[in-house]
Amino acid sequence: MDKVRTGLIGYGKVAHTHAFALSTLPESHFVAVCGRSLARAQAFAGQYGIQAFDDVQQMVTAAGVEAVAVCTPHPAHARPAIEAAQAGAHVLVEKPLAASLQDCDAMIAAAREAGVKLGVISQRRLYEPVKRVKAAIEAGKIGRPILGMVVMLGWRDRAYYTSDPWRGTWDLEGGGVLVNQAPHQLDLLQLFMGPVDELFGYWGNLNHPYVEVEDTAVAVLRFQNGGLGSIVVSNSQKPGLYGKVHVHGENGASVGVQTDGGAMFIAGMSGVLEPPVNDLWTVPGEEHLLAQWQAQDRATFEAVDATRHYHRLQDQDFLQAILEEREPLVTGVEGRKVVELITAVYRSQRDGRPVAFPLDAEKGAEQFDGRLGPC
Repeated sequence: MDKVRTGLIGYGKVAHTHAFALSTLPESHFVAVCGRSLARAQAFAGQYGIQAFDDVQQMVTAAGVEAVAVCTPHPAHARPAIEAAQAGAHVLVEKPLAASLQDCDAMIAAAREAGVKLGVISQRRLYEPVKRVKAAIEAGKIGRPILGMVVMLGWRDRAYYTSDPWRGTWDLEGGGVLVNQAPHQLDLLQLFMGPVDELFGYWGNLNHPYVEVEDTAVAVLRFQNGGLGSIVVSNSQKPGLYGKVHVHGENGASVGVQTDGGAMFIAGMSGVLEPPVNDLWTVPGEEHLLAQWQAQDRATFEAVDATRHYHRLQDQDFLQAILEEREPLVTGVEGRKVVELITAVYRSQRDGRPVAFPLDAEKGAEQFDGRLGPC
């Protein structure tokens, strides 16, 4: 089998998840890691028997890297991704694609100009209950999707925010619950409902005074297909409850998935506590399947390490996309849609009005789309 020479940019907690995948996938020859601190990169490299670098272009050239996974903090995604693309490597980026639309657009343009693939991690698309929801919508089982709802209620404590120096800051994290915890559910909402037409939102820091960023956000949406939607996401519910995406159709039938339960997964700090399951299914004639599917999904959960399994599947898809010369499961353009939703919430609160889609990137805006608080 042909193999892709792979490398990592970043050596933090989630980098180990990708390192496991890249060192075990048959499509991968894992050869290098790169980071700002050569000493830390060398320590990481020693665990996997690979080379260490502190310069992206040098890593791509000297180690012959053909594809990289970017695992740096969100505002630091763009620069190494662009450098890797310009050096000729395909680029897979941890979620979200970036913290700003300006960075997203620069990354997409760099990949396009270099003729390389750009993808973004959204491994929950590969959850079995998520695939059932998508297939039911595509098959017309609920008619036109007319109401989409995201509810994600979790908890982050002081220990979480102090576990890495970049957490909880505008400059280094780029945002709070919207940027870090909610991208997966926001991705599924737009995947199920289609393009957004308009959004009105609010955000706030309700019970984490020791961080700068928002811990809670709400929004209402109108989609291009005429449907409506709502978003409620928060890190303020202790100990952490669930993440759900539900879609209701024009024929009265509804489908849904609980992507997270028990407590929210934290890369490198906790495991996935409960299996993802379909928690809502009223498609006529299929209601009885819900219990059967839940049993199947619990069995699958017990058989795999969910903290690694679905990341590995998406890493594998990206490498296969390179070998098969096709688009990956989640492209950079798809990843931009999530950042667009996030940005719209910040801008809506800043401007006190609905935000129309599509959104252009703001350039040189001191208020960073309104997420630094009032002027």
